[in-house]
Amino acid sequence: MTQVSRYGHMLKVEVTRMRMRVRAHYRVTGSVLNDTIEGEMVGADTILELESPAPPDQVARVIRNAERGCFVMQALLKPVPVAATTVLNGQALPARRDAL
Repeated sequence: MTQVSRYGHMLKVEVTRMRMRVRAHYRVTGSVLNDTIEGEMVGADTILELESPAPPDQVARVIRNAERGCFVMQALLKPVPVAATTVLNGQALPARRDAL
């Protein structure tokens, strides 16, 4: 929603009310006891409700820009490498080969 406000301002399109609902779908397989647990996000649904006095084509332009400028949405659509480090009592834990 931050991007809608940001790009709306840049494009001079007023948005008077905004509400977004996001539902993420996850699956977990494996076993914690066997050290084989695997969690994955299998999908997401969003509903964006807007009110604006601007014409629909202008609001649609704002939304297109907001979606392309949203770091979270883009990371989900085009996965990026993740570097993870864990520090325990001031010392880095050895990285697992199969991690991330």
